[in-house]
Amino acid sequence: MRIVLLGAPGSGKGTQGEALARHFGVPHVSSGELFRDHIARGTDLGRLVAGYVRRGDLVPDDLVVSIVGDAVMRAAKDGGYVLDGFPRTLPQAERAFELARPAGLTADAAVYLAVPDDVARERLLARGGEGRVDDADRDVIERRLQVFHEETEPLLDFYRDRGILTTVDATPPPDEVTKAMLAAVSGRA
Repeated sequence: MRIVLLGAPGSGKGTQGEALARHFGVPHVSSGELFRDHIARGTDLGRLVAGYVRRGDLVPDDLVVSIVGDAVMRAAKDGGYVLDGFPRTLPQAERAFELARPAGLTADAAVYLAVPDDVARERLLARGGEGRVDDADRDVIERRLQVFHEETEPLLDFYRDRGILTTVDATPPPDEVTKAMLAAVSGRA
């Protein structure tokens, strides 16, 4: 099973990505986790990414593909993936599709975790209190939500046009969202 998770910051992509990956026995590939790992290790890529993350801006497409691309292709060849946070822009989605199509590794489903901005803000502030630096500042949170609406929401049409988009209400408790996602993607592989 190959699944792309889409949603605003705070929509539950990480939680749901882990649950789906466990259910289907495939890797959960999180761009945010990969970015944070590079930042923590102080790699050259991590130093480049850190400034974008602190401001709440999207990491440029070339850097994202450098960091995430190999992990995605390895996971796809090993039986599938749940992508969380990649792609985030239309150019990233188009590039990923171009790379995956010849190998027959394109996504089976794209799941949009729909959540109102006010709920996303509350969740992000709660995470910020738990030590997530990119979620601790209200201005950064507002910037991240703005960037999501401008840069990532257009992906909904990209996946809808491919006939693989499903929208799931992400406001209920996590276990209910997981059940709804599993029902939505069953039979897609």
